[in-house]
Amino acid sequence: MRDQAAAVLHGNDMGTWTKASPHLYPHQWSWDSAFIAIGWAHLDVGRAMTELEQLFAAQWTTGMVPHLVFRPSGQPYFPGPEWWDCAAVTPAARGLPAPTTGICQPPVHALAVRRIWDLTPEARRPEIRARIQALFPRLVSWHRYLATGRDPEGSGLVTTYHPWEGTDNSPRWDATLERIKVAKPGPYTRLDTSELGDPSQRPTNWDYDRYLWLVEQLRTFRYDDVQIYRHHRFLIKDVFFSAVFVAANAALLELADTAGAHDRDRADLAGWLDRGRAALARRFDAKSGLCVDYDVRTGERIRVRTFAGFAPLFARTADAGQLATQLRLLDSADFCGDPRLRWRLLPSTSPAEPAFQPNDYWRGPVWPVINWLLWQSLTRLGPAASARADVMRRDSLAQVTAGQFNEYYEPFTGAPLGSPQQSWTAAVVLDWLSVS
Repeated sequence: MRDQAAAVLHGNDMGTWTKASPHLYPHQWSWDSAFIAIGWAHLDVGRAMTELEQLFAAQWTTGMVPHLVFRPSGQPYFPGPEWWDCAAVTPAARGLPAPTTGICQPPVHALAVRRIWDLTPEARRPEIRARIQALFPRLVSWHRYLATGRDPEGSGLVTTYHPWEGTDNSPRWDATLERIKVAKPGPYTRLDTSELGDPSQRPTNWDYDRYLWLVEQLRTFRYDDVQIYRHHRFLIKDVFFSAVFVAANAALLELADTAGAHDRDRADLAGWLDRGRAALARRFDAKSGLCVDYDVRTGERIRVRTFAGFAPLFARTADAGQLATQLRLLDSADFCGDPRLRWRLLPSTSPAEPAFQPNDYWRGPVWPVINWLLWQSLTRLGPAASARADVMRRDSLAQVTAGQFNEYYEPFTGAPLGSPQQSWTAAVVLDWLSVS
């Protein structure tokens, strides 16, 4: 299995960056690259660092790491850089080595760097330490952007501007998207549904009309966070994104000595960490046992049962009461305790939720990378959580053997769905296999 996972990474390797998958995703995605770097670290820690260095070479002057860097792959992709036109409308994206999109994704990168350092052999530590020291200021700049540009209120929660900033067609966004009475954007032809051959596994055209309209709006606002905050229709305080940010700030603090971090950066990271933890605690709903997003425009709480509600676990909550509540809920009939599930793995949307659809992208399927994030958090949350992490790792590996390192899996049958030969799936498998 290790050889097969390594073959996926080598098969998608473009020399200094890695395609997310052979055909459906032929460019460099932000959080994909972070997971991919973890996989490379098990094969070559130098190549792992190169993956992140190439991604951060496309970092905007604002500090934002774009969600997609368009690389010369020779394969068609929609929507391409012409839909974003970033360099033409904002100086923050000019002079980059490749065109990018104008949005971002969860900051898993710090977790990847910490894992790379953990896996670095003694003989290579001087080289990798020097590269971490060179990358560290860019990582802090990225975190500073999220803590300021994406949270001007200082709430401790990151604001997302688009469903593509993490979980595309999750029912978390339905109410906000339904309020957008959108004129159909310019003519377009999707490639994702034809590539998979099964439209039921992907967002609908109704979704895509709104996704593309939101891109047009962001371009109109020149990707300026002040203007976006003033006028944009999609502003969500995303508890999952915020939880990853909490864990990422903790990871950078753990790397601070290795990186030779400045005192100011250490203080900022500690402040963002504390503020994020406090914010997630305030978003915890004791009645449901879940953490809830909210719509900045309307102030409405988004009460949809999805994996994101376990934000306190992803953020490694220090609250014993929240931890116990969430561990019970994790294995309740609403989530991993549903007797119909093939494995006890967290589905993207609760099977008890009316919007649940077992084949449809983020509306029900199980995503290995999400279970990896949860697994590595549980390993740090005490004996009970660690025991649950062991079961999650075992079931995750069993699930992947049913397919070809697929993007996601049907929760009841375990059938592989989405794109096969997905790089980030292979990467987390390599990490799971390294644990004795």
